[in-house]
Amino acid sequence: MSTYKHIIALFKKDLLLEVRQQYSFYGIVLYVVATIFVLYLAMGTPEDMVWNGLFWMIQLFVCVNAVAKSFLQESRGRMLYFYAIAGPKAFILSKLLFNALLMLLMSSTSILLFFLFFDNPLQSPWKFAGIASLGGLGLSLIFTFLSAIAARAQQNAALMAIMGFPLIIPQILLLMKLSNIAFSDVIQAGLTQMILLLVGFDVLVVALAIILFPFLWKD
Repeated sequence: MSTYKHIIALFKKDLLLEVRQQYSFYGIVLYVVATIFVLYLAMGTPEDMVWNGLFWMIQLFVCVNAVAKSFLQESRGRMLYFYAIAGPKAFILSKLLFNALLMLLMSSTSILLFFLFFDNPLQSPWKFAGIASLGGLGLSLIFTFLSAIAARAQQNAALMAIMGFPLIIPQILLLMKLSNIAFSDVIQAGLTQMILLLVGFDVLVVALAIILFPFLWKD
C-alpha cells in the first residue's frame, strides 16, 4: 500500500473514532461556548483590541484541549499495531491533517460565537476568517508535533507545555498583529511578509515532523 493510501486510511480511522466518541467533540464545543458566554457576562462588548486578544487566547486553549491529546491517547499496543501496518511519515501526516481539519472547524465555531455574543467589530470579516484559519492551522501543526514528542517521552504532558511556550508565544503575537488589519480599512505595511513568515513557519513544522518523527517512532 502506498504512503498516500496509508495517510487516507489513518485519517479515516481518526475521523471514525471522533464520530463514535462524540463526547470528546461536544466536550470541546461546550468548552468554547461556555468560555465565550462567561466572557460575555463578565465584559459585555469589549473593545476591538480586547476582542482580538480574547479570540486568540481562546484559540490557544481550544487547540490544547482539541489537538494536543491526539498522541497522548494512543496506547503502546495501538502504536505497535500502527508500526506494523504503516510507516512513520504516513502516521504523522495523517495526524497533522486530521488535527488541522479539527482546528479549522473549531476556529469557524469560535468566530460565529464571537459574532453572536460580542457583535461584529470587523471591517473585513473575510480577511479575519482567513487569518483565523491560517492561525488555527499553524497552532494545530505545532501542538500535534509537540504531542508526538511528549507521547514518546513516557507520556510526559509537562514536556509539551515546556517546549510549546517558546514556540507558541511568538506565533500568537504575530497572529494578533496580523489580524489587526481586519479591524480597519487601512492597509498595513509588511502584510505580505508577515503572511509569508506564518506560512513558512507552518511548512517548517511539517518538515521537522516528517524528518524527526521517524527517529521517535523507532523507540
